[in-house]
Amino acid sequence: MDLYLMQHGEAVPGDVDPQRPLSEHGRQSVAAVAGRASAAGVRIDRVVHSGKLRAEQTARILAEAVYCTDVSAHSGLSPRDDVQEAAARLVRADAPTSLAIVGHLPFLDRLAAWLVAGNPDAHVVAFHNGGLVHLVPAAGGADGELGGSLAVSWVLVPELAAGFSA
Repeated sequence: MDLYLMQHGEAVPGDVDPQRPLSEHGRQSVAAVAGRASAAGVRIDRVVHSGKLRAEQTARILAEAVYCTDVSAHSGLSPRDDVQEAAARLVRADAPTSLAIVGHLPFLDRLAAWLVAGNPDAHVVAFHNGGLVHLVPAAGGADGELGGSLAVSWVLVPELAAGFSA
């Protein structure tokens, strides 16, 4: 399975809009990353998000760029939710070939750490607003165990995708 983790794009401050939609810069950054990923051949079967507006907007921009029509909110993807429980529900035997999870810190940081190192408190990758992380099965990963079974394949941050147009 190909697993993609994406931190939502930059959002407007809560005192400007309590729903915290993406800022214009956030939309542009997410679109640049999504467009660059698409141009590189990334295709995603399902995109899930936390249900928070900034995550939903990010998920929809990503999904459109990579030709994904299966986009939905899932419980358990909020900043402080249990990563092992979320992973068990999303990354399972009947999961799609490729899945993107769009969410928040510290959840994504802890999820990546658990999937790569088997320890949610390890730090295995630096997330950026609008950045996309690609995880793949690790060579010699734990049999039947999700924790510690994936490896970071690549990271695409907005600064690398800036100025890219599909």
